[in-house]
Amino acid sequence: MARFLLRSALLVSAVALVPAVTTAIAAADVQTYRDLDQFMSVFERVRSEYVDKVDDKTLIKGAIDGMLASLDPHSSYLDARDFTNLKTQTDGAYGGLGLTVSLEDGAVKIITPTEDTPAFRAGLKAGDYITHLDGVLIYGGTLDEAVDKMRGAAGTPVRLTIVRPGRDKPFDVTLRREVIQLKPVKWEVKNRVGIININTFNKNTGEAVRAALAGIDKAVGGQPLGYVIDLRSNPGGLLDQAIEVGDAFLDRGEIVSQRGREKNDIERYYARPGDLSHGLPMVVLVDAGSASAAEIVAGALQDQKRAIVMGEKSFGKGSVQTLLPLSDETALRLTTARYFTPSGRSVQEGGIQPDILVPQITDPDYKDKPRLREADLRRHLINEAKVDDSVLEDDTKPDPRFAATAEALKKQGVEDFQLDYALKTILRLGTTPPAKVANAAPAGGAKAAKR
Repeated sequence: MARFLLRSALLVSAVALVPAVTTAIAAADVQTYRDLDQFMSVFERVRSEYVDKVDDKTLIKGAIDGMLASLDPHSSYLDARDFTNLKTQTDGAYGGLGLTVSLEDGAVKIITPTEDTPAFRAGLKAGDYITHLDGVLIYGGTLDEAVDKMRGAAGTPVRLTIVRPGRDKPFDVTLRREVIQLKPVKWEVKNRVGIININTFNKNTGEAVRAALAGIDKAVGGQPLGYVIDLRSNPGGLLDQAIEVGDAFLDRGEIVSQRGREKNDIERYYARPGDLSHGLPMVVLVDAGSASAAEIVAGALQDQKRAIVMGEKSFGKGSVQTLLPLSDETALRLTTARYFTPSGRSVQEGGIQPDILVPQITDPDYKDKPRLREADLRRHLINEAKVDDSVLEDDTKPDPRFAATAEALKKQGVEDFQLDYALKTILRLGTTPPAKVANAAPAGGAKAAKR
């Protein structure tokens, strides 16, 4: 009887769609309907014979999750809880530890810790694995279950057991939960150089960057010598905010294009007249944690010869996800396009290659730290123009510029070598007459042009 009712429901759904999809049904592969019939058979068998009773909602959600997981790592079904969590994160405030995590073969892996959060202050790093929470093994569970356990009331402690590649034994870290109030942008001035640290791309990021540029001008009583735009460990966010940020530093030209399934499905986004950074020299810092919207900004400024990109190769997420509402409480986050930099590059898999490769030698683990990027994720989209840079990344020839040890640099007062190197580069460029700035970039670097 149950089998008959389920088949009847499926038939009614199909009939209701006939007016809209008659052509598609006529051209459909008969095998597809056989597969759907098999799916219904599996559903009924599990529903009636599984050792524990499982409600239909759980089975259907599991089937949807499995279908989307077979596509790529970024497409997913958002139930009411997920939908609320996504909205909370894009609004810029959520409770927890400040971690961006993924699930890899049943293990919870850290993508990046967000700056100025409990996880960041505790020294957790991209590529670390979380195996236990408060001594309870979480391997083999779902990502939602792990995230739920890491969240909780502000001020309450949670103990994480961490496995870090390169270390012989796991170690425990006890963190105290906080209400994470994400400030998307922080800025400061050092030696007349404006430093703008963009941590995420939520709905306030574009406005915050414009405010930072105005604040820097006011702080120096005019114009600074130049800017360092810090996009390291920025996991990305909203596409429209990446466009707003790119627009703030460009006077003209394309910022990004997105291309869908069809050849003519192309949208291009351009900068409006008015460079709020006055055409001054700029360095953009990126690393393996710079992803998505962060890569859009870095790629635009690099291709438009507006900035020198410095640091390490970025994450390599070159796809666009569209939020498709299914009901008032649920939605589908589906990969609908790939984005391309102004020169037509796709950063999918390959990431943004820095003009000047600068390792973070103030991190004592930088040589052994695993490089977690889009290309490491299962079922990631393939870049047809993929280039294998592993030989370049693993080049062990010593560079005299980067020979200092973390301990020696600390004694010199250098806590962040990449930022220090970027500041010194701006100081060299900022004291050069504008007509000569284009030729003043360090060897191997991009040319920063006066706009």
